[in-house]
Amino acid sequence: MSETTHCGYVAIIGQPNVGKSTLLNQILGQKISITSRKPQTTRQQLLGVKTSDNPPVIYVDTPGLHKQNKNALNRYMNRAASGVINTVNVIAFMGDAGHWGEDDNWVLNKLSSVTCPVILVVNKIDKLGNNNEALPLMEEYGSKFEFAAVIPMSAKDKEDVEQFETEIDKLLPSGPAKFPEDQITDKSMRFLAAEIVREKIMRLTGAEIPYSVALEIEEYKEKENIIHIGVVILVDKKTQKAIIIGKKGALIKEIGTQARRDLEKMLDSKVFLRLWVKVREGWADDERALSSLGYGE
Repeated sequence: MSETTHCGYVAIIGQPNVGKSTLLNQILGQKISITSRKPQTTRQQLLGVKTSDNPPVIYVDTPGLHKQNKNALNRYMNRAASGVINTVNVIAFMGDAGHWGEDDNWVLNKLSSVTCPVILVVNKIDKLGNNNEALPLMEEYGSKFEFAAVIPMSAKDKEDVEQFETEIDKLLPSGPAKFPEDQITDKSMRFLAAEIVREKIMRLTGAEIPYSVALEIEEYKEKENIIHIGVVILVDKKTQKAIIIGKKGALIKEIGTQARRDLEKMLDSKVFLRLWVKVREGWADDERALSSLGYGE
């Protein structure tokens, strides 16, 4: 008979760029979800499994919910985020301190029919000057919904995150652990490798490029204690290909250098990383192309 403990699923949802992935990485004590200052960095659901403490908890990082449905990829991301809210035990609704708007109300309205507890997480509280600003803000935000708890935090602060985990523990049901102790995510190393490369593109390129990029892993194998990874960077236009390659190949070289450093740290192994850029017009609005790239239902 398996040992019964508190265990369950916690969805982290909210608008794009409020710090959901940063929170998950801090909870796990390592990076599995990529981050950048640009909205919509996260495109797919990603499970992060916290088994090092009792109770074990499965966190679900989700794409940022947004009103715009301008192409098939945007619609996919909204479905990926919305689809989780009725399948988890607790929802952590994350907002940005001092920046509550109509889009937040739109996301919150999606939670009106859920039956599980909802915690409000007001992130980036460190941007406010003092408690005289924070306390009225917590009261204002907390009045918008019947929240089980309201937690001000900076997702980069260890003590704030521990307080969040304590509140989550109070709300989880009893049940057996669902993942082995050594498993930290449901995603493969191939997926995580592609995400690391995409993160560097998000951080090193301008406004247009990150949203026109998808990645395919063409090679992932270990030879003579070196992990060989081949990544194809797909773009929508020839001009975007030229931008990513950069003058005399400088930008793609920097993308590769930064990605390789992170991959070697994550994999604890020497990595040989090769990048190619190819044009595939209209991929972000092509359901079949999205499915082949891993954006399936």
